[in-house]
Amino acid sequence: MTTNRRAFLGTLGAGLISSRLTRAAQTVGGGQATGSAPPIPRRKAKTTPLFKRVKTESKNTSGMGVGGGFIWMGANAAPQGVFQTDMNAKTITHRQIPLGPRENGGGCHGLEYANGKLWIAALRLRGILRVDVQTWEPELLIPYSAPRAHGVAVDKNAIWLVTGDERGAGLIKYDSETGRTLEIVEFGETDCDPHGLAWHAGVLYSCDAGIHPGWPENKSPTHGYIFTIDIV
Repeated sequence: MTTNRRAFLGTLGAGLISSRLTRAAQTVGGGQATGSAPPIPRRKAKTTPLFKRVKTESKNTSGMGVGGGFIWMGANAAPQGVFQTDMNAKTITHRQIPLGPRENGGGCHGLEYANGKLWIAALRLRGILRVDVQTWEPELLIPYSAPRAHGVAVDKNAIWLVTGDERGAGLIKYDSETGRTLEIVEFGETDCDPHGLAWHAGVLYSCDAGIHPGWPENKSPTHGYIFTIDIV
C-alpha cells in the first residue's frame, strides 16, 4: 500500500499528540510518572424533599383548601362531595355538601379553608356556604346570581368569588359575616382568565384553566398559567 507524504505526517502528528497526553495523564506531583492515572474523585449527593404529590379520591376537583393538617377537595364527578385527606393521601372523611340529599349534595366550583371553617361555592345551592369542619353544620349561605361561580378566597373579614359569563370574567367581594356585596371587579379582554382563587400574604392568586362559558376552549392565551391579580 502506498502512503503519501501528507498522510504520513498526519499519522506521525497524531502519534506524538497521543504520546504526550498519555505521559501527562501519568504524571503526578513532582513531575514523576507513576505508570497509572490518579483515582477519579467520588462524591455523594444530598437531596431535600420538598413536595410529594398527594393522590385523593376526589374526581373532577374544582375546589381545594388546605388547613387543620388536611387537604380538602371538592368533587364534581361521582362520588361528589368533599374529601378530607391527610398528607399521606389517606381519606379521612367523605361528606356531601349540607342542605341537600345525603347521597348527593351536588358539586362545587370553589373551596377554601379558614379558621376551622370551609367556604364552599355550592353549585346546587347557588351560593357560598360556610360549614364547620368538626360538626359539618352549615352556618351561613351567601347567595350569588352570577351565571358562573368558581374559586373562592378568604381575605380577613371578606370572601372573594370568581364569576363570569360569555362576555368576560369578574370577581365579587362579599362581607363574610353579612353576605353584603362589597366590591365588583371586572377583567379586560387582554387579562388572564381566572378559574381558581387563593389569597396569600395580601395578594390574590389565580389560575387560567382555559375553560370559560361561551368561549372556545383555550381561547385565553395564558391558559395553564398561575397569575396574581392587582385591583386598580
